[in-house]
Amino acid sequence: MSTELASSRPSSWPQPLDGTVTPRFAGPVSFMRLPQRPDAAGLDLALLGVPFDGGTTNRPGTRHGPREMRVMSAMIRRVHPVTRLDPFALCRVADLGDVPVNPFDLEATLEAIAAAVEAVQRAGAWALAAGGDHLISLPLLRGILRAKPELGPLGMVHFDAHSDTNDSYFGGQRLTHGTPFRRAIEEGLLDPRRVVQIGIRGSLFAVDDMVWAREQGVRIITIEEFDDLGPAAVAAEARRVVGPGPAYLTFDIDSLDPVFAPGTGTPEAGGLTTREAQRLLRGLEGLNFVGADVVEVAPPFDPTGGTALAGATMMFEILCLLARARQAAGLTVSDVVGAG
Repeated sequence: MSTELASSRPSSWPQPLDGTVTPRFAGPVSFMRLPQRPDAAGLDLALLGVPFDGGTTNRPGTRHGPREMRVMSAMIRRVHPVTRLDPFALCRVADLGDVPVNPFDLEATLEAIAAAVEAVQRAGAWALAAGGDHLISLPLLRGILRAKPELGPLGMVHFDAHSDTNDSYFGGQRLTHGTPFRRAIEEGLLDPRRVVQIGIRGSLFAVDDMVWAREQGVRIITIEEFDDLGPAAVAAEARRVVGPGPAYLTFDIDSLDPVFAPGTGTPEAGGLTTREAQRLLRGLEGLNFVGADVVEVAPPFDPTGGTALAGATMMFEILCLLARARQAAGLTVSDVVGAG
């Protein structure tokens, strides 16, 4: 940690525990070792867990994702290795704990998630959520626009193996982790012409699985197209599609190859490497993100903790993007942007 950053940071701001002072295996368990707060008052960025997998269609376990990502996020230090950004010096960040989910009531849980993010937005902060299955993105989007309808419809950068724009499962079930973005487009939460999906791959239920999404204008970048273009060109294409307007970022851990992230409910062979994903995320700097999530980490399928570490690492990359976006929007108190 640089002396410049430390001296520029108000002492009253919430800060992560220093691993050179308090060992990483000690102290309270929270996202990136930050203090926990009961609400988003006085914060710029709020980290929160959404331990819910009631939308899962196959292997459950993502309800345990937020807790394990908190554990593995103790490995995250405070300064980005490439940009030299210290997001904790630029923004006031804290862990808001978990949304009070109900594992037996899907609709009540979706409302609780939306209400939690609405409260964060009304407090003047932005939310970075850890799931949980991918259905949680739908109420997260609802909450943002319930508080700030003038932001919508939002653009979106979506990392995933799957488009998640199916219509229904199991005889008409319209709320699953395979349907959130179809519902979000139908509800006017997303502008499909400003949505880009990166890393899509795997076998399909039917030949026309993604026809609806493409007809709405969603830009789908399959893993084969990613291989042809490379990270820099794909990031540039994402910036072109999303444009300057407000946008959301959602990162499904199954966008990564199962070699790097076996702990997920719907693994698909042939995915991104963690390094490719990091390069892609770094290439999105400058987009006007107003919220984000990392989802589908299922720790029971990866006792090594590697998948949760990958999830926590992507959360830090995204936290840095959100901090830069707050700064670009003139919504941070500090002018600190990092050393070097």
